[in-house]
This record gives sequence, C-alpha cells and structure tokens, in this order.
Amino acid sequence: MTKTREQLAQALSETGYVADDGLATALLLTDMLNRPLLLEGEAGVGKTEVAKALSRLEDTDLIRLQCYEGLDRSDAIYEWNYQRQLLAIKAREGSGEAADQVEEAVFSEKYLLERPLLAAIRQEKPPVLLIDEVDRADEEFEAFLLEILSDYQVSIPELGTVEATSIPRVVLTSNGTRELSDALRRRCLYHYVDYPTPDREARILLARIDGLDAALALQIAELMGKLRKEDLTKVPGVAETIDWAAALLGLGTKNLHESRELVFDTLACVLKTREDQSRVTQEVTDRLLGKVA
Repeated sequence: MTKTREQLAQALSETGYVADDGLATALLLTDMLNRPLLLEGEAGVGKTEVAKALSRLEDTDLIRLQCYEGLDRSDAIYEWNYQRQLLAIKAREGSGEAADQVEEAVFSEKYLLERPLLAAIRQEKPPVLLIDEVDRADEEFEAFLLEILSDYQVSIPELGTVEATSIPRVVLTSNGTRELSDALRRRCLYHYVDYPTPDREARILLARIDGLDAALALQIAELMGKLRKEDLTKVPGVAETIDWAAALLGLGTKNLHESRELVFDTLACVLKTREDQSRVTQEVTDRLLGKVA
C-alpha cells in the first residue's frame, strides 16, 4: 500500500476513483492497523466503488458478498455439495466400506463449496473482500461475520478449523437501513461517504468519461448538486451523474446554458421515479441552471 495519504489518493485517481482526504486517510489506516473499513452513506455515493478501486490498485481479486435479509452461513461461508455427496454414497453401496469411511470420504474438500467469506481467507494473494450492504442482513449473520473478522478462521464441524492462508482487505458498506451492532462497529474503522462536492464530482466525471471538457464537467456537477437539494423521492447518485454526463456529451452538448431543452429531456438519466420527473419541470430545470456558472 502507498505510504502517504497524498500518494494513495493519486494512485486511486489513476484507477478512476477520486477519493477525498478523509477516505484516503481511512484506507491508509486500515492497511496500517490491519482492520476492516466500514463505509456508511446514502445509496449511490460510491461506497462499493471504493472496494473495486482498491482491488484494481492492488491488482488483486475482488470477492463480493451481497447481503440480504435471510442471508445465512451456507450462503456466506460454505456449504456441502449434497447432490454429489448422495451420488458418491450411492456409488459406494455394496463396496463393503464402513460407515465412518464413507462419511470421511464424502465430507472432504472435494465436496466443499466455498462461499465468499471462506474463499476470501483461502487465497494465496490477499484479496479485497467486499461485504456489501451489511445492514440488510440480520444480527445473527453479524455473529458469523465477527468470527471471520476477529480471527480470520472458519469452523467447519466435519473438517475442523480452517485458518486463513492470507488476510483479506475487508470493506463493509451500509446504507443505514438498520443500526449495526456495537461489536461489529468496534471491530472496524469507520468513514461516512457523503455526496461529493461539485469540484470532486467534476473530477470524477473527467476520470470516467473520455473527451469530456472540464468546464462542462463542472457545470454538470454543479447542476447535480443543486438538483440533489430539491425535494426528491430518490436522490440521484454519482453513477447517475456519470450516465447523464456521458449522454450530454454524446448528444453534442458544449454548454448547459445553450442546451436547456436537452438538459431537461435527458433527466431520465438521473430521475428514476414518476414523482421526481413530475416535480422537476422545465421551469425547475431553468431555475437550477440559472444558479450554475
């Protein structure tokens, strides 16, 4: 990992992710202290992209666990390939093998299905482990997770304790749909990811869209900042800004003030509900554009 915050921020920008000073510092500390990083923030602010950028930066695998309600140990850590086990048992019928020999054979590595948490600690090269939207899982799952994050090992009754081959870089994300346990928070370093400032969002656009003019990028970022302050059902994220900028560029836009109708007509890139599209009329768009340089 890069040694200074400035070097790390520069290296991340070369992968396409523009980090602020707080995030660059948090990433530096996770490496220094070997601790997981918990990123909280609204949906669409770029939390998941942090893990992707980190895996590109370190040229290592990204292993992703998408959390959801009802996520359990078999989906997150491991399970047995029951179909193959049954076939193996049938094939051994009449072979004269003792029951414990058959059991030992079918509960072996050959029939073990790795899920993301187990796979992450068995890589030769430390991967980036992304535990995405951990707030969607329940508290019981957090108990499973703490075993991994505390000792980097997994207990499999039929095989024993599987210790880590390497320690992954762990990034957890949360949209704040429920309060996470104190035990999980204590285990992690923490950073809140907010919507970017217009200047940083413009730099994100320039890093992600080839051929985009800096002045137009700043106009789009400023307009998006104004739009997010409107009374919207679903506030657009950075991904929507990138789509919108790419659309405007593709349609030949040079200056937003000279393309007011086109700006309004392409709002489908950023406004994703009927209510929001009905609220943001041409008049509203013109009003917001009037505040953009």
